[in-house]
Amino acid sequence: MWRLSSAPPIAALALAAALALAPAAAAANKQASAGPHEYGCPMFPANNALNEEIANAPVNPSSARYVESIGLTAHLHPDFGRNKSYGIPFDVVSAKQPKLPVDFTEYAAESEPGPYPIPLNAPIEGAGEAGDRHVLVLQRGTCKLYELYAAQRSGAGWKASNGAVFNLRSNALRPEGWTSADAAGLPILPLLARYPEVATGAIDHALRVTVPRTQNGYIHPATHFASSSSDASLPPMGLRLRLKADYSLAGFSGQALVILQALKRYGLIVADNGSPWYITGAPSGKWNEASLEQIKRVPGAAFEAVDSGAIIH
Repeated sequence: MWRLSSAPPIAALALAAALALAPAAAAANKQASAGPHEYGCPMFPANNALNEEIANAPVNPSSARYVESIGLTAHLHPDFGRNKSYGIPFDVVSAKQPKLPVDFTEYAAESEPGPYPIPLNAPIEGAGEAGDRHVLVLQRGTCKLYELYAAQRSGAGWKASNGAVFNLRSNALRPEGWTSADAAGLPILPLLARYPEVATGAIDHALRVTVPRTQNGYIHPATHFASSSSDASLPPMGLRLRLKADYSLAGFSGQALVILQALKRYGLIVADNGSPWYITGAPSGKWNEASLEQIKRVPGAAFEAVDSGAIIH
């Protein structure tokens, strides 16, 4: 993750996202009006911007430039699979989980202070390897999400570059200019491709994607940028990208088809700098690797950016 220290927040109060989720057909045991739910908690309210269906959203005037900068001939890449070390894992704890101290080493001023209910055995992304070392924990009951970036166990607690706490029952955004465990100031867990929801036959939210370069701006619900570039052809953090309606899904099947259908309805959201068109998911032994491989056939040229709000610099 590439970061740029931001100026003090413009406003100390969190903003509310007001975008509405268009009604959609229920999938399996889901109710479309309820929005995505897991572990007894909403993955934000149904009308949250991350759960907004963008199939009919207007095309962004800068769409062609944005997509070209990400890569027209680069292909989608599922950055997750059966291997537990591939993807971003997460943990689910009870409302009684003891809270442990967290020492923030880099962005303490843009982090909710600890302690956090993150057990010492919580999985670390890429543990033992160089990488972002995210730690994600969803607490049942409180329905709060705790996320760390560049985390490591330290004594009786944790040390991390920074951390963020999200109330999954609220549409409140982070303060303007604040980062999170993700460079865009977004939550990570609700934007992951997760096997349980794919198994129901539908994903009802946007998916996290990385791009090589971004500009020094963001679109809500993002609240932070991680670039010093003023190049307007580069995508801002929080940009929504949609698989074009006329892109044929004939020949795709299984888990790949469910994911690609979601990219037509909910799309991708730019959350970090990294490899082009890398979609992030949580590892699971139930992923079908052969099906996920199909996703790699989709080129960047099959996407368009949609207009979802003003760029904030």
